[in-house]
Amino acid sequence: MAKDKKNSRQQVYTLVVQIGRKKGDGLPKDASGAGLVVYASGVDEAEAVRETVAILKQADTAPLDVTGYGTLDERLNEGHEISAEERALMERALAENAVIVAQVEPFFGALPEPSEG
Repeated sequence: MAKDKKNSRQQVYTLVVQIGRKKGDGLPKDASGAGLVVYASGVDEAEAVRETVAILKQADTAPLDVTGYGTLDERLNEGHEISAEERALMERALAENAVIVAQVEPFFGALPEPSEG
């Protein structure tokens, strides 16, 4: 049993979410959507994505596409530089079992087509 518990341990995943427009989304009036950098906890990346999409929908946004960049260790292994601020947000997401939106970048003009799959 202890092994199963260890395998189900929560981790934090870095996600980039593209959102479209929806009434009440809080984006600038002339924005066509936005890109969000999100730190989300989950037992795997799929769970982190599902939780993130659910939370964003509850927050009156329209998630269109999610790209996963992995856990802290995976990102470090790929050579990503992770600031102390990013690490603190990741630790908070893990401690609170939360979805944290770390950055919002509004898009102006046409949105790129969401990727399939």
